[in-house]
Amino acid sequence: MSADWYYMESGWIRKAKRVGPITDAEFLARIESGKIVPHTLVQSSKTKGKWIPMNLVAPAMAHYKEHLANSEKR
Repeated sequence: MSADWYYMESGWIRKAKRVGPITDAEFLARIESGKIVPHTLVQSSKTKGKWIPMNLVAPAMAHYKEHLANSEKR
């Protein structure tokens, strides 16, 4: 994954806010922190500029699952 990422974050009074661009490393860090979850809409050149749920981005979802598994072991 090497692209600038954007994601939709819940804003004040149900207004969504576009956040980005962020790097791949920042994207993965926000997955680990819980700011980006499987139903979060994300966009990058990898998604051909379309907003899609993070769970459709295979590398991101794999990282999410790995982080969950490692968290449960602790």
